[in-house]
Amino acid sequence: MHADAAERTEINPAEMCYRHIHATAMQDVPRCNPALRIKATGFRIYGERALGIITTPWFMNLVAADIPGSVQSAPVAVGTTVRIGLPVAEVEFIAGELDAIGRVASCSLFSPVFAFGTMEATLETAVEAVRAFFDPAALTPASVPSTNVKRRDLLRGNFRKQQKLAQ
Repeated sequence: MHADAAERTEINPAEMCYRHIHATAMQDVPRCNPALRIKATGFRIYGERALGIITTPWFMNLVAADIPGSVQSAPVAVGTTVRIGLPVAEVEFIAGELDAIGRVASCSLFSPVFAFGTMEATLETAVEAVRAFFDPAALTPASVPSTNVKRRDLLRGNFRKQQKLAQ
């Protein structure tokens, strides 16, 4: 019961908005994955916007929302593609509007979300997605030591000796 109270105090406005949508417009819609719930992950201030991942039983989106009291993004028609520069690259979002939040831009990552069997797996993916968008180094594959294999060394068994020395 104590954990439930703590969870409620940490709900952000986007979660509340999508919970309302889930309880009304998305109720009993077969696109929903019953194993998932609504959760905001990795939100941070970037420029004049709050960006993070919203996971719902029907999608996982990277979402950008204007911050109340700060410079607002230029008005665009709902459904218009907007490009937002992030540390990793310029990303295309679709402009939208949500009650109680206002203007938002969404970049679909997964829809529908039936590939996720558990909320835990979904949130791990969301955390890694946020990391990938904001940390370009996260996208750089780890360097693999060069394995120049010479046929002569391979035939003489020297290749295996070199591998053991490298370890």
